[in-house]
Amino acid sequence: MSTLETQRLVNKAEKLCEQRGARLTPARREVFEILAEQEGAIGAYDLLDKLKGAVPNAKPPTIYRALDFLQEQGFVHKITSSNSYVLCSHFDHQHPVQMLICEQCGSVQEIQSDGVYDALRKQAEGQGFSVATQTIEAHGRCKDCR
Repeated sequence: MSTLETQRLVNKAEKLCEQRGARLTPARREVFEILAEQEGAIGAYDLLDKLKGAVPNAKPPTIYRALDFLQEQGFVHKITSSNSYVLCSHFDHQHPVQMLICEQCGSVQEIQSDGVYDALRKQAEGQGFSVATQTIEAHGRCKDCR
């Protein structure tokens, strides 16, 4: 992602934080920027290594607090199967998440299929269950690796 695109996303995140009464601290902002520049998902300790370039005294709690905040704001998604994180492609609104994860190159593509969510929600309601959030991870091979 270009520096200009990264800056546009940071500005958008800052504006949303301001509207929500949340604070995008320098460490949170730096983690956001690192995630914005990633091609795929990245683990917390790899993020920490990159963060140390800007925040030399950063420790694991620093990264985990930043990631928790970014997740709460809807800016990043956690890829549970690989314990890694990826920037949300449209974080300005809450939405169900489906991730296409390439097992060969590690790329992650976020898609949004309302049909998948509607079917899940309908089946859940039939069981007396109310879905609060939904993330589906699909593993396979991307078009470049097939």
